[in-house]
Amino acid sequence: MAERKPIESWLTDMDGVLIHEGVPIPGAAEFIKRLRDSGKPFLVLTNNSIYTPRDLQARLARMGLDVPVANIWTSALATAKFLEDQRPNGTAYVIGEAGLTTALHDIGYILTDHEPDYVVLGETRTYSFEALTRAIRLINGGARFICTNPDETGPSTEGPLPATGAVAALITKATGKDPYFAGKPNPLMMRTGLNAIGAHSETSAMIGDRMDTDVLAGLEAGMETFLVLTGVTTPADVDRHPFRPSKVVDSIADLVDRV
Repeated sequence: MAERKPIESWLTDMDGVLIHEGVPIPGAAEFIKRLRDSGKPFLVLTNNSIYTPRDLQARLARMGLDVPVANIWTSALATAKFLEDQRPNGTAYVIGEAGLTTALHDIGYILTDHEPDYVVLGETRTYSFEALTRAIRLINGGARFICTNPDETGPSTEGPLPATGAVAALITKATGKDPYFAGKPNPLMMRTGLNAIGAHSETSAMIGDRMDTDVLAGLEAGMETFLVLTGVTTPADVDRHPFRPSKVVDSIADLVDRV
């Protein structure tokens, strides 16, 4: 690996890095505390668009992780930032939860099913056949197709759940239109997040538990990357990819002293 500049800013994934199925991973609280005490810019990222940053702040606080609202960056926020830059004060038909609808309202978007500029698909536990049918007809009628993230499944205590990427595939099959994904591994999510905290990629690091989203997004955004083995990726999985993280560690606890 080429010599890099010292790390001055940190971005970390949430599920599989800081928490797992609603339980904090050992070392997570210490890592967040070290970040806050250091004064270094940081963000906790998630591709999940269901919750607002305030919702996530409260959920993390109940687990003993003290993360300010301003330090949480979701795929819904990245999607809203993208749409605000592309078409300010536009209109959208949205399938998703409060995390997505709030983010779009906050940038001045009107949510409508009448000739919207965009169809925006996010995460929800209650995908409606009626809503999907409406989305398909609107896309066929000319609306542009945007998705918060490409994750095909999400975790639950009962096992994997179909997620945005899987539902997007259904819409693509019915319309012949591929969506634009704003979330990881799109480096757009990294860059907009870095901009939000005034950080630069050459002095920033990304921590994640997935090679295909976290590490790839960090790599393509020009950041140092750390893969933790507390999530979905195993050591054997690493060599199956044509790219590698800067470093593989057992867990977030191994990075506390790097801050």
